[in-house]
Amino acid sequence: MIAMGCAIGTGLFLGSGLAVGTAGPSVLISYMIGALIVLLLMGCLAEMTVAHPTSGSFGTIAEKYIHPYAGFIVRYSYWIANVLAVGVEVSAIAVYMKYWFPNVPGIVWILLFGGVLIYVNATSVNTFATFEYWFSMIKVSAIVLFILLGAYVLFGASDQPGIGSENLVNDGGFLPFGWWGMWVAIFISLFSFLGTELIAVTAGEAKDPDVAVPKALKATVFRLSTFYVLTMAIMLMIVPWKSAGVDKSPFVKVMEILNIPGASGIVNFIVLTAALSAMNSQLYASTRMIYSLSRGKYAPAFFGKVSKKGVPTNALTVSTLGIVVAAVVSALVPGTSYAVMMGISMFGAIFTWLMVFVSHLFFRRKWKQMGGRKLPVRMICFPYLTILGGVLLLSLMITTWFTQFKIMLQFGIPWLIFLSVAYFIWKKTNAMHHTTNDALQLSGSDVNIDK
Repeated sequence: MIAMGCAIGTGLFLGSGLAVGTAGPSVLISYMIGALIVLLLMGCLAEMTVAHPTSGSFGTIAEKYIHPYAGFIVRYSYWIANVLAVGVEVSAIAVYMKYWFPNVPGIVWILLFGGVLIYVNATSVNTFATFEYWFSMIKVSAIVLFILLGAYVLFGASDQPGIGSENLVNDGGFLPFGWWGMWVAIFISLFSFLGTELIAVTAGEAKDPDVAVPKALKATVFRLSTFYVLTMAIMLMIVPWKSAGVDKSPFVKVMEILNIPGASGIVNFIVLTAALSAMNSQLYASTRMIYSLSRGKYAPAFFGKVSKKGVPTNALTVSTLGIVVAAVVSALVPGTSYAVMMGISMFGAIFTWLMVFVSHLFFRRKWKQMGGRKLPVRMICFPYLTILGGVLLLSLMITTWFTQFKIMLQFGIPWLIFLSVAYFIWKKTNAMHHTTNDALQLSGSDVNIDK
């Protein structure tokens, strides 16, 4: 439930409106291609995590099979993706609150809810899993009810005008922005799927991974096809695609069109809790990520310290960077803060996914060279599908330079340069540290011999 909750956040509840505005009804194809990329990713991850059931980290695999430098930049890129994703969620919360308080500036809600969740993460570690489980249950239940209600409206007794499959071809046809619009919307769809990669990783650490991994993959196929594609199709047949956007959730607009008393307010509350849930889990994950980096000597020891309650407060403090960025962006560009935050946060995630495909190519080659045992779970059609997944992701990253998401590369390229410099400084410092330790140990040995 927690994994499903992580994957079902503002990408579906709010980002879908941005995707529809970019591609029109052809966004359904965008989400299908996005789902295909994720399934290819899951296949590669499943094979590698079953082969290494104790190492559920993208960074560990990249370090072992490519180079320590690759492991370093993957770890930090995945951390920054989670940190900035917190900013995306809190930006969405600011949008949702406008439903009830249209005249209150978004930055007020960003600071308020950001402060509340920082407090929760700093004090109530034990309640995290329970909190996430129930909010995930609310999200999943809401989507199931939405699908049932939408199906009843479309195929039941409702004869309300302007609702039906004709909405998929009205206002410019199925491809109002051509194939280019459909292609760009794939990038937005991928934000909806962030978090699904954790299923394959955790399945690799299961008691019986040979059985658990195929089960996890089947469950993912069901979720991707049902919760995204089917939900989007129903939404598009009820809400004309030109009415979609990021001023409010398309799910709220559906309820407004259906004129169900109080329903739009209830749905807005549900999508608000969805954003809070995703934000809370990402803040928790990014805090633990920088904490573990510190404990593994990949980050300053300062971030590895814990409070009396066992909370890594220093790691938590630096992981709130996304909330600060969201507040600044909201103040500078209040109308487009959600899209800007999404563009910035996506680099780390897409880069990590790309490195998973690259790692798989190196993994399979080295596994064969080392004469490893027969792999219990194998990616089909290797290397062609692995290469296909990598090429699609790389192409989408390049595409963003020619869209409103250009900021992804404007942030990502300097970020990789910064990490590269940091890696070589870290490596040099570690080498000096080991040399000093070796000298001290040798000196100590000499003293003992003399005595």
